[in-house]
Amino acid sequence: MRTLNKAALALIATTALTASALPAAAEDSIFVPLFTYRTGPFAGSGISIADGMHDYLSMLNERDGGIGGVKIAVEECETGYDTKKGLECYEAVKPKHPVMVNPWSTGITLSLIPKASVDKTPILSMAYGLSASAMGDIFPWVFNPPDTYWDGMSMILKYIAAQEGGGMEKLKGKKIGYIYLDAGFGKEPLPFLEQLQKDYGFETKLYPVAPAEMQNQAAQWLNVRRDRPDYMVMYGWGALQPTAIKEAVKINYPMEKFLSIWWPSEEDAKGAGEGATGFKTLNWHAATANFPVIADIQKHVADKGKSQAPKAEIGTVLYNRGVYNSMLIAEAIRTAQKITGKKVVDGEDVRRGLEGLNVDAARLKELGMDGFAGPIKLTCADHNGHRPTFIQRFDGTKYVKVSDWIEPLNDKVEPLLQADAKAYAEKNPSWPKRTEACDSKP
Repeated sequence: MRTLNKAALALIATTALTASALPAAAEDSIFVPLFTYRTGPFAGSGISIADGMHDYLSMLNERDGGIGGVKIAVEECETGYDTKKGLECYEAVKPKHPVMVNPWSTGITLSLIPKASVDKTPILSMAYGLSASAMGDIFPWVFNPPDTYWDGMSMILKYIAAQEGGGMEKLKGKKIGYIYLDAGFGKEPLPFLEQLQKDYGFETKLYPVAPAEMQNQAAQWLNVRRDRPDYMVMYGWGALQPTAIKEAVKINYPMEKFLSIWWPSEEDAKGAGEGATGFKTLNWHAATANFPVIADIQKHVADKGKSQAPKAEIGTVLYNRGVYNSMLIAEAIRTAQKITGKKVVDGEDVRRGLEGLNVDAARLKELGMDGFAGPIKLTCADHNGHRPTFIQRFDGTKYVKVSDWIEPLNDKVEPLLQADAKAYAEKNPSWPKRTEACDSKP
């Protein structure tokens, strides 16, 4: 775990890295702000993602001279995972005409959604934020690939059912515990979970954790020991995750039956010692450094002293998550350049690029990411993709893939997404109807 002093040094280094990434003439660059949090109770999750995002974009600048011959102007803004600070970051970068924003917080994302169409700045909330924003007909400026939190919950429950020996009918009579951050992120799956328990006959026990109490979960886990759920599911972030794993070990909860959405890092599990072996999470990308793209980051960025990431961090789950996020940014920009014929694209262009995003197996190989992740394709109607994920198991030092790819329950997710998107628009009387043309194919 990094100390506060190291986090402070990281902030200083960020300024230096950002300044070095800026081209001489701003009009000849593409501005990509990164909302990050390298300090505070969520820094344990935020630092590695910030490093991966920054290093991939820096690698493109160093190796390729940017995207399509245009440098990427990268600028981090520290939010501390605080919605108010996130909005301040947004107002600070808006005059610089960003081609998109990456809030990296469900709370910040929810606050920015009404602003996106007004300011003509697309939002990329990669696998977080408002699940219903997958519906491009109602949210033309918001994108949340490759999965929603509802997809994630459905895939976790499908895996649990398979462990019980069959399909979703095997959940009947089971008790599923849900420990979650009592904020926008953790509350996101609740309506979907409520619907699924009605459909499949299982019981849900809820264990909310307030953001101010993430490191004090003894009461929740005493209740878990009392309730004895058959499985535990976690939607955590920051200090909540390592604390939950430690508390689960303390009460001897069986780790093989403790599963999480895709956010826990290796360090989150390592902090609980050998007892954390068997803990499982969802993932959709590799958690190793054995890929050409990571080698290029090492060669062009880390070896030149232009990365803040310690060597051991490169190739870990959350570092690679940041790399994947920036790959989506870069490919959306590249697609926008193809669509428009322009080199220096703006937010409106990149929105079209996101709707035309098609990173297939051949393109992944070109990117040095063959086997790193599966293909992802977005459309005007589908801003998510609803891609399959797999289960990875912590073996004491690293995560190892232990399942085949699991498809989400699209027949359950899709109707609820449509209903929730419609309800969102109805609750906001001034919500604009889509006028953006679907002309995004390059």
